[in-house]
Amino acid sequence: MSRFASAFGQPRPALVCFITAGDGDTAANLDALVEGGADVIELGMPFTDPMADGPAIQSANLRSLGAGTTTADVLRYATDFRARHPDVPLVLMGYANPMVRRGPEWFAQAAADAGIDGVICVDIPPEEDDALGPALRAHGIAPIRLATPTTDAARLPQVLEGSAGFIYYVSVAGITGKQQAVQSSIEEAVARLKQSTDLPIAVGFGVRTPEQAAAIAKVADGVVVGSALVEICGEYGAQAPAKLGELTKALADAVHTARQEIAQ
Repeated sequence: MSRFASAFGQPRPALVCFITAGDGDTAANLDALVEGGADVIELGMPFTDPMADGPAIQSANLRSLGAGTTTADVLRYATDFRARHPDVPLVLMGYANPMVRRGPEWFAQAAADAGIDGVICVDIPPEEDDALGPALRAHGIAPIRLATPTTDAARLPQVLEGSAGFIYYVSVAGITGKQQAVQSSIEEAVARLKQSTDLPIAVGFGVRTPEQAAAIAKVADGVVVGSALVEICGEYGAQAPAKLGELTKALADAVHTARQEIAQ
């Protein structure tokens, strides 16, 4: 977990950026995120039924699958990324079917061989951790869990048990990219989570602008941006890397300096 410790161990919040594998020039898009200042990368595994995702990421999944992207391709993107960026944490994010269809041990071993640091599986709940969690942990890969506004005090310990890397707080009870949570609710949720875990708390869903990211960064350990970046991939195609770099730099500057106002 040393890459996560480094990314979240800075005296400032971390920027976590998501794109979908196979949607455009994945290698160039990933490089643009790193060059723009992303501290952690989430690489989406395309899936036919991305139930937690809004229109932007749904469309990215369809574009990727339409281009013939396979799990082997995703792992190759990851392997090549790790060779180019040995110090940047890389997370695979997706759904259970592509991850467990050949068995959890196969997937965990393949992910470890590709240099993956963590895995977010949206549709395997903590109660079903045995489906993938033990295999990931055995290979040194962090199972990154999701907490939501509906995760109550009774269920939170189960969400936290076995989690590693960071906790992804889904700030809205809905799909990605469609709405943004009220800042006060984010502050309350982060404070509640921090009372129960020492893991970093990264907040995502509905974060689109540097201003929104800066507000969240004042209270959270990390800010996750996905749909706004994915939309650039869809709109600009081969020209996406330059646009991704611009937005990522603006987001990184906002996130990394958000707490300076508080300190002054």
